[in-house]
Amino acid sequence: MTYDPLFKEGTITMLAGPCSIEGAEQMEEVAACLERNGLHWIRGGAFKPRSSPYSFQGLGEEGLRIMADVGARHHLSTLTEVVDTKLIGLTMEYVGGLQIGTRNMANFELLKAIAAATAENHMPVLYKRGMAATIDEWLSAAEYLTMDGNPNVMLCERGLRTFESATRFTLDIAAVPVVHKRSLLPICVDVSHPAGQVDLVPSLAKAAVAAGADSIMIEVHPCPAQAKSDGAQQLTIAQFEDLLRELREIAAAVGKTIE
Repeated sequence: MTYDPLFKEGTITMLAGPCSIEGAEQMEEVAACLERNGLHWIRGGAFKPRSSPYSFQGLGEEGLRIMADVGARHHLSTLTEVVDTKLIGLTMEYVGGLQIGTRNMANFELLKAIAAATAENHMPVLYKRGMAATIDEWLSAAEYLTMDGNPNVMLCERGLRTFESATRFTLDIAAVPVVHKRSLLPICVDVSHPAGQVDLVPSLAKAAVAAGADSIMIEVHPCPAQAKSDGAQQLTIAQFEDLLRELREIAAAVGKTIE
């Protein structure tokens, strides 16, 4: 099977979609938006690792089915987080790319299992930085994912936990040029989690494009006020489309396109 790459030279890959897959109608609206705007990936969580056991944990396999269906109908590749070694095979049956979240950055048994599972098919893997990890620790651990032969690994900066409380996390925008200097792996910037509030997302996204990010991750929801997780940081479809137009202008200024 051939998978769409997360990284293409001269382009910025947009990874957009809701925090959690909540239903078919929700995903249909987002997928239609992405297709009409010429984008190629949709993301969303089917299994949600939450700090509280009482928070929404995701739809599981039903969510994977929903994502696979809307992805096929709207010609979109699909990306979701895999949270446990026993879910790798199931998740790979439905999606075009795997995400490893911040809580699992140092889950080395999971990393090794994903490396083995993707060694031959080279399925893309998005690897988020731990919320308290140094760049050295992040780059070193990334080698667990590539050591079996899968070259299609992309790092993802998503903000650090610091003393600052004005934002949800502190976005380390300097990680973009540092990674480009010290690694051959491309880098994505998740601008929704560090913002924590929707009005900050556009500025962080513009900064990420200007800093040279190879990919941007943005959470989008048809009705964020009704979202089952992270509603405060998710853009509406209209807000996302407005921002995308601005980001494309910035990308053009640095010789790139957003797809």
